[in-house]
Amino acid sequence: MNNTQAKKYSNTKLIIGITEAVLSFVLLLLFINFNFSLQLEVYIRNFISNDYLTILFFVLALSLISLILFAPFNFYTGYYLEHKYNLSNQTFWKWIIEGLKESLVGAVIGIPLLFLFYFTIKSFGINWWLPFGALMFIVSVLLAQIVPIIILPIFYKITPIENESLKERIVNLSKDAGLNVQNVYKFNMSKNTKKANAAFTGLGKTKRILLGDTLLDNYTEDEIETVIAHELGHYKRKHIVKNIFIGTVFSFLTFFLIAHLHKISLSWFGFSEIAQIASLPLLFLWGAIVGLVQTPITNYISRKFEYEADNYAVISTNKKEAFIQTLEKLTDQNLGDREPHPIVEWFFYSHPSIKNRTNNLSSFI
Repeated sequence: MNNTQAKKYSNTKLIIGITEAVLSFVLLLLFINFNFSLQLEVYIRNFISNDYLTILFFVLALSLISLILFAPFNFYTGYYLEHKYNLSNQTFWKWIIEGLKESLVGAVIGIPLLFLFYFTIKSFGINWWLPFGALMFIVSVLLAQIVPIIILPIFYKITPIENESLKERIVNLSKDAGLNVQNVYKFNMSKNTKKANAAFTGLGKTKRILLGDTLLDNYTEDEIETVIAHELGHYKRKHIVKNIFIGTVFSFLTFFLIAHLHKISLSWFGFSEIAQIASLPLLFLWGAIVGLVQTPITNYISRKFEYEADNYAVISTNKKEAFIQTLEKLTDQNLGDREPHPIVEWFFYSHPSIKNRTNNLSSFI
Protein backbone atom coordinates (compact mmCIF):
# COMPACT_ATOMS: atom_id res chain seq x y z
CA MET A 1 0.00 0.00 0.00
CA ASN A 2 1.20 3.51 -0.76
CA ASN A 3 1.82 6.26 1.77
CA THR A 4 -1.47 7.99 0.92
CA GLN A 5 -3.37 4.97 2.20
CA ALA A 6 -1.07 4.69 5.21
CA LYS A 7 -1.63 8.35 6.07
CA LYS A 8 -5.42 7.93 5.74
CA TYR A 9 -5.30 4.87 7.98
CA SER A 10 -3.12 6.57 10.60
CA ASN A 11 -5.03 9.85 10.56
CA THR A 12 -8.38 8.08 10.82
CA LYS A 13 -7.22 6.16 13.90
CA LEU A 14 -5.75 9.34 15.38
CA ILE A 15 -8.91 11.40 14.84
CA ILE A 16 -11.15 8.68 16.26
CA GLY A 17 -8.82 8.19 19.22
CA ILE A 18 -8.83 11.92 20.04
CA THR A 19 -12.61 12.10 19.59
CA GLU A 20 -13.11 9.12 21.89
CA ALA A 21 -10.81 10.58 24.55
CA VAL A 22 -12.51 14.01 24.50
CA LEU A 23 -15.97 12.45 24.53
CA SER A 24 -15.02 10.19 27.45
CA PHE A 25 -13.76 13.18 29.42
CA VAL A 26 -16.84 15.31 28.72
CA LEU A 27 -19.33 12.52 29.48
CA LEU A 28 -17.58 11.64 32.74
CA LEU A 29 -17.56 15.31 33.74
CA LEU A 30 -21.30 15.56 33.03
CA PHE A 31 -21.87 12.30 34.90
CA ILE A 32 -20.28 13.83 37.99
CA ASN A 33 -21.63 17.37 37.61
CA PHE A 34 -25.28 16.32 37.29
CA ASN A 35 -25.05 14.04 40.35
CA PHE A 36 -25.47 10.81 38.35
CA SER A 37 -22.37 9.47 40.10
CA LEU A 38 -23.88 10.11 43.51
CA GLN A 39 -27.24 8.64 42.43
CA LEU A 40 -25.52 5.49 41.18
CA GLU A 41 -23.76 4.98 44.50
CA VAL A 42 -26.99 5.53 46.45
CA TYR A 43 -28.83 3.07 44.18
CA ILE A 44 -26.18 0.36 44.66
CA ARG A 45 -26.16 0.88 48.43
CA ASN A 46 -29.88 0.11 48.49
CA PHE A 47 -28.86 -3.50 47.83
CA ILE A 48 -25.28 -3.70 49.15
CA SER A 49 -23.78 -2.35 52.36
CA ASN A 50 -20.18 -3.54 51.96
CA ASP A 51 -17.92 -0.76 50.63
CA TYR A 52 -15.78 -3.08 48.53
CA LEU A 53 -18.72 -4.72 46.82
CA THR A 54 -20.24 -1.26 46.30
CA ILE A 55 -17.16 0.05 44.51
CA LEU A 56 -16.96 -3.17 42.48
CA PHE A 57 -20.52 -2.83 41.17
CA PHE A 58 -20.05 0.93 40.76
CA VAL A 59 -17.04 0.35 38.47
CA LEU A 60 -18.76 -2.52 36.66
CA ALA A 61 -21.77 -0.29 35.95
CA LEU A 62 -19.54 2.48 34.59
CA SER A 63 -17.62 -0.06 32.50
CA LEU A 64 -20.84 -1.44 31.03
CA ILE A 65 -22.12 2.04 30.19
CA SER A 66 -18.79 2.89 28.56
CA LEU A 67 -18.79 -0.37 26.61
CA ILE A 68 -22.24 0.36 25.20
CA LEU A 69 -21.57 4.02 24.40
CA PHE A 70 -18.23 3.41 22.72
CA ALA A 71 -19.06 0.13 20.97
CA PRO A 72 -19.33 1.91 17.57
CA PHE A 73 -15.85 3.41 18.01
CA ASN A 74 -14.37 0.08 19.08
CA PHE A 75 -16.00 -1.78 16.19
CA TYR A 76 -14.87 0.80 13.64
CA THR A 77 -11.23 1.00 14.72
CA GLY A 78 -10.78 -2.56 15.98
CA TYR A 79 -12.59 -4.46 13.26
CA TYR A 80 -13.91 -2.46 10.30
CA LEU A 81 -10.83 -0.28 9.70
CA GLU A 82 -8.43 -3.22 9.96
CA HIS A 83 -10.43 -5.14 7.36
CA LYS A 84 -10.88 -2.10 5.13
CA TYR A 85 -7.10 -1.81 4.80
CA ASN A 86 -6.61 -5.59 4.60
CA LEU A 87 -4.66 -5.80 7.85
CA SER A 88 -6.82 -8.24 9.81
CA ASN A 89 -7.21 -12.01 9.62
CA GLN A 90 -10.01 -12.13 12.19
CA THR A 91 -13.61 -13.04 11.55
CA PHE A 92 -16.16 -10.96 13.44
CA TRP A 93 -16.72 -13.69 16.04
CA LYS A 94 -13.00 -14.23 16.57
CA TRP A 95 -12.67 -10.48 17.14
CA ILE A 96 -15.47 -10.68 19.74
CA ILE A 97 -13.85 -13.68 21.45
CA GLU A 98 -10.45 -11.97 21.63
CA GLY A 99 -12.13 -8.92 23.14
CA LEU A 100 -13.87 -11.06 25.75
CA LYS A 101 -10.58 -12.74 26.66
CA GLU A 102 -8.93 -9.34 27.06
CA SER A 103 -11.80 -8.20 29.30
CA LEU A 104 -11.59 -11.33 31.46
CA VAL A 105 -7.82 -11.06 31.89
CA GLY A 106 -8.24 -7.35 32.65
CA ALA A 107 -10.87 -8.17 35.29
CA VAL A 108 -8.70 -10.83 36.96
CA ILE A 109 -5.88 -8.31 37.30
CA GLY A 110 -7.94 -5.17 37.72
CA ILE A 111 -10.44 -6.19 40.43
CA PRO A 112 -7.79 -6.99 43.10
CA LEU A 113 -6.04 -3.71 42.20
CA LEU A 114 -9.35 -1.87 42.60
CA PHE A 115 -9.79 -3.35 46.09
CA LEU A 116 -6.17 -2.50 46.99
CA PHE A 117 -6.67 1.05 45.79
CA TYR A 118 -9.83 1.51 47.84
CA PHE A 119 -8.13 0.02 50.89
CA THR A 120 -5.28 2.53 50.63
CA ILE A 121 -7.59 5.51 50.11
CA LYS A 122 -9.70 4.51 53.15
CA SER A 123 -6.67 3.76 55.31
CA PHE A 124 -4.31 6.59 54.38
CA GLY A 125 -6.59 9.42 53.22
CA ILE A 126 -4.84 12.12 51.19
CA ASN A 127 -1.57 10.16 51.43
CA TRP A 128 -2.98 7.12 49.61
CA TRP A 129 -0.72 7.87 46.64
CA LEU A 130 2.43 6.74 48.49
CA PRO A 131 1.46 3.16 49.50
CA PHE A 132 -0.53 2.65 46.31
CA GLY A 133 2.43 3.82 44.21
CA ALA A 134 4.63 1.30 46.02
CA LEU A 135 2.07 -1.45 45.46
CA MET A 136 1.84 -0.62 41.75
CA PHE A 137 5.62 -0.83 41.44
CA ILE A 138 5.56 -4.34 42.93
CA VAL A 139 2.63 -5.33 40.70
CA SER A 140 4.38 -4.01 37.57
CA VAL A 141 7.48 -6.09 38.33
CA LEU A 142 5.37 -9.20 38.96
CA LEU A 143 3.39 -8.65 35.76
CA ALA A 144 6.60 -8.23 33.76
CA GLN A 145 7.64 -11.68 35.00
CA ILE A 146 4.36 -13.51 34.41
CA VAL A 147 3.25 -11.94 31.11
CA PRO A 148 5.47 -14.16 28.88
CA ILE A 149 4.66 -17.43 30.63
CA ILE A 150 1.05 -16.99 31.79
CA ILE A 151 -0.75 -14.13 30.04
CA LEU A 152 0.59 -14.23 26.47
CA PRO A 153 -0.17 -17.97 26.06
CA ILE A 154 -3.83 -17.15 26.72
CA PHE A 155 -3.87 -15.20 23.47
CA TYR A 156 -1.20 -16.88 21.33
CA LYS A 157 0.38 -20.26 20.73
CA ILE A 158 4.04 -19.84 21.69
CA THR A 159 6.61 -22.39 20.54
CA PRO A 160 10.41 -22.49 20.06
CA ILE A 161 11.49 -21.45 16.56
CA GLU A 162 12.54 -24.30 14.30
CA ASN A 163 15.13 -22.44 12.22
CA GLU A 164 18.40 -23.48 13.92
CA SER A 165 20.53 -21.12 11.82
CA LEU A 166 18.44 -18.11 12.86
CA LYS A 167 18.32 -19.32 16.45
CA GLU A 168 22.14 -19.52 16.54
CA ARG A 169 22.43 -15.97 15.21
CA ILE A 170 20.04 -14.66 17.85
CA VAL A 171 21.75 -16.58 20.68
CA ASN A 172 25.13 -15.15 19.61
CA LEU A 173 23.69 -11.64 19.42
CA SER A 174 22.24 -12.10 22.90
CA LYS A 175 25.60 -13.21 24.31
CA ASP A 176 27.24 -10.12 22.80
CA ALA A 177 24.61 -8.01 24.58
CA GLY A 178 25.37 -9.77 27.87
CA LEU A 179 22.15 -11.77 27.89
CA ASN A 180 21.92 -15.53 28.33
CA VAL A 181 19.09 -16.74 26.06
CA GLN A 182 18.34 -20.46 26.08
CA ASN A 183 15.61 -20.38 23.48
CA VAL A 184 13.87 -18.11 21.00
CA TYR A 185 10.14 -18.33 20.55
CA LYS A 186 7.59 -17.62 17.85
CA PHE A 187 3.93 -16.78 18.32
CA ASN A 188 1.06 -17.08 15.87
CA MET A 189 0.51 -13.39 15.32
CA SER A 190 -1.10 -14.19 11.97
CA LYS A 191 -4.24 -15.53 13.65
CA ASN A 192 -5.26 -11.91 14.22
CA THR A 193 -3.31 -9.67 11.87
CA LYS A 194 -1.12 -9.34 8.80
CA LYS A 195 1.16 -6.94 10.68
CA ALA A 196 4.59 -8.10 11.86
CA ASN A 197 6.44 -7.58 15.11
CA ALA A 198 9.01 -8.94 17.55
CA ALA A 199 9.49 -8.33 21.24
CA PHE A 200 11.82 -8.80 24.16
CA THR A 201 9.69 -9.52 27.22
CA GLY A 202 9.96 -10.69 30.79
CA LEU A 203 12.33 -10.24 33.71
CA GLY A 204 14.80 -12.63 35.28
CA LYS A 205 14.22 -16.26 34.34
CA THR A 206 11.10 -15.37 32.31
CA LYS A 207 12.99 -13.27 29.75
CA ARG A 208 11.86 -14.22 26.25
CA ILE A 209 12.64 -13.21 22.69
CA LEU A 210 9.40 -13.49 20.73
CA LEU A 211 9.03 -13.41 16.95
CA GLY A 212 5.71 -13.10 15.21
CA ASP A 213 5.15 -15.75 12.55
CA THR A 214 4.33 -12.91 10.16
CA LEU A 215 7.91 -11.72 10.67
CA LEU A 216 9.45 -15.16 10.26
CA ASP A 217 7.49 -15.84 7.07
CA ASN A 218 8.24 -12.57 5.27
CA TYR A 219 11.77 -11.53 6.23
CA THR A 220 15.25 -12.86 5.57
CA GLU A 221 17.53 -14.04 8.36
CA ASP A 222 19.64 -10.90 8.01
CA GLU A 223 16.54 -8.72 8.35
CA ILE A 224 15.24 -10.63 11.37
CA GLU A 225 18.67 -10.48 12.95
CA THR A 226 18.64 -6.68 12.77
CA VAL A 227 15.16 -6.55 14.35
CA ILE A 228 16.34 -8.70 17.26
CA ALA A 229 19.51 -6.62 17.56
CA HIS A 230 17.31 -3.55 17.96
CA GLU A 231 15.33 -5.26 20.75
CA LEU A 232 18.56 -6.36 22.43
CA GLY A 233 19.76 -2.77 22.14
CA HIS A 234 17.09 -1.82 24.66
CA TYR A 235 18.59 -4.37 27.07
CA LYS A 236 22.21 -3.41 26.37
CA ARG A 237 21.53 0.33 26.80
CA LYS A 238 19.66 -0.45 30.04
CA HIS A 239 16.42 0.98 28.71
CA ILE A 240 14.41 -1.64 30.61
CA VAL A 241 15.88 -0.57 33.94
CA LYS A 242 15.62 3.10 32.98
CA ASN A 243 11.98 2.66 31.96
CA ILE A 244 11.19 0.98 35.28
CA PHE A 245 12.80 3.91 37.11
CA ILE A 246 11.18 6.58 34.91
CA GLY A 247 7.82 4.81 35.05
CA THR A 248 8.02 4.61 38.85
CA VAL A 249 8.86 8.31 39.18
CA PHE A 250 6.03 9.32 36.85
CA SER A 251 3.61 6.96 38.62
CA PHE A 252 4.35 8.44 42.05
CA LEU A 253 4.17 11.97 40.62
CA THR A 254 0.87 11.23 38.88
CA PHE A 255 -0.70 9.66 41.97
CA PHE A 256 0.53 12.56 44.14
CA LEU A 257 -0.94 15.18 41.81
CA ILE A 258 -4.32 13.52 41.29
CA ALA A 259 -4.65 12.78 45.03
CA HIS A 260 -4.29 16.46 45.88
CA LEU A 261 -6.29 17.74 42.91
CA HIS A 262 -9.05 15.29 43.83
CA LYS A 263 -9.06 16.58 47.41
CA ILE A 264 -9.21 20.21 46.27
CA SER A 265 -12.05 19.61 43.80
CA LEU A 266 -14.35 17.55 46.07
CA SER A 267 -16.39 20.56 47.19
CA TRP A 268 -16.85 21.74 43.60
CA PHE A 269 -19.20 18.84 42.99
CA GLY A 270 -20.75 18.50 46.43
CA PHE A 271 -18.69 15.58 47.69
CA SER A 272 -17.73 15.36 51.35
CA GLU A 273 -14.77 13.00 51.68
CA ILE A 274 -11.90 11.47 49.73
CA ALA A 275 -13.09 7.87 50.08
CA GLN A 276 -16.63 8.64 48.91
CA ILE A 277 -17.16 6.20 46.06
CA ALA A 278 -19.22 8.64 43.97
CA SER A 279 -16.26 11.06 43.98
CA LEU A 280 -13.75 8.56 42.62
CA PRO A 281 -14.50 9.28 38.91
CA LEU A 282 -12.92 12.68 39.63
CA LEU A 283 -9.61 10.82 39.93
CA PHE A 284 -9.97 9.65 36.32
CA LEU A 285 -10.63 13.22 35.15
CA TRP A 286 -7.55 14.56 36.88
CA GLY A 287 -5.57 11.54 35.71
CA ALA A 288 -6.53 12.33 32.12
CA ILE A 289 -5.35 15.93 32.50
CA VAL A 290 -2.06 14.97 34.16
CA GLY A 291 -1.53 12.24 31.56
CA LEU A 292 -2.10 14.75 28.77
CA VAL A 293 0.75 16.87 30.12
CA GLN A 294 3.05 13.90 30.61
CA THR A 295 2.44 12.25 27.23
CA PRO A 296 4.85 14.34 25.10
CA ILE A 297 7.53 14.00 27.78
CA THR A 298 7.35 10.21 28.03
CA ASN A 299 7.07 9.88 24.25
CA TYR A 300 10.18 12.03 23.79
CA ILE A 301 12.12 9.75 26.14
CA SER A 302 10.77 6.66 24.34
CA ARG A 303 11.82 8.01 20.91
CA LYS A 304 15.30 8.77 22.28
CA PHE A 305 15.61 5.16 23.45
CA GLU A 306 14.43 3.91 20.03
CA TYR A 307 17.19 5.87 18.28
CA GLU A 308 19.75 4.40 20.68
CA ALA A 309 18.46 0.86 20.04
CA ASP A 310 18.57 1.49 16.27
CA ASN A 311 22.19 2.57 16.53
CA TYR A 312 23.04 -0.51 18.58
CA ALA A 313 21.42 -2.75 15.96
CA VAL A 314 23.76 -1.32 13.33
CA ILE A 315 26.85 -1.58 15.54
CA SER A 316 26.16 -5.15 16.68
CA THR A 317 25.28 -6.58 13.25
CA ASN A 318 27.20 -4.28 10.90
CA LYS A 319 24.17 -4.53 8.59
CA LYS A 320 22.93 -0.98 8.29
CA GLU A 321 21.38 -1.39 4.85
CA ALA A 322 19.58 -4.57 5.87
CA PHE A 323 18.19 -2.83 8.95
CA ILE A 324 16.99 0.20 6.98
CA GLN A 325 15.37 -2.13 4.46
CA THR A 326 13.69 -4.02 7.30
CA LEU A 327 12.30 -0.82 8.82
CA GLU A 328 10.95 0.18 5.42
CA LYS A 329 9.27 -3.21 4.95
CA LEU A 330 7.80 -3.18 8.45
CA THR A 331 6.41 0.29 7.90
CA ASP A 332 4.73 -0.84 4.69
CA GLN A 333 3.44 -4.10 6.18
CA ASN A 334 2.08 -2.38 9.31
CA LEU A 335 0.75 0.56 7.27
CA GLY A 336 2.67 3.16 9.23
CA ASP A 337 2.66 6.83 8.29
CA ARG A 338 6.11 7.51 6.88
CA GLU A 339 6.04 11.24 7.55
CA PRO A 340 3.44 12.35 10.11
CA HIS A 341 3.07 16.03 10.92
CA PRO A 342 5.93 17.02 13.28
CA ILE A 343 3.49 18.09 16.02
CA VAL A 344 1.62 14.79 15.74
CA GLU A 345 4.88 12.85 15.98
CA TRP A 346 6.10 14.99 18.90
CA PHE A 347 2.94 14.47 20.93
CA PHE A 348 1.57 11.05 20.00
CA TYR A 349 4.45 8.88 18.71
CA SER A 350 6.39 6.68 21.12
CA HIS A 351 8.54 5.58 18.15
CA PRO A 352 10.15 7.95 15.63
CA SER A 353 8.65 8.01 12.17
CA ILE A 354 10.38 5.91 9.52
CA LYS A 355 11.64 9.09 7.86
CA ASN A 356 13.42 10.24 11.02
CA ARG A 357 14.68 6.75 11.83
CA THR A 358 16.24 6.27 8.39
CA ASN A 359 17.71 9.79 8.46
CA ASN A 360 19.29 8.98 11.81
CA LEU A 361 20.70 5.68 10.53
CA SER A 362 21.94 7.18 7.27
CA SER A 363 24.05 9.67 9.23
CA PHE A 364 25.23 7.03 11.71
CA ILE A 365 28.62 5.39 11.06
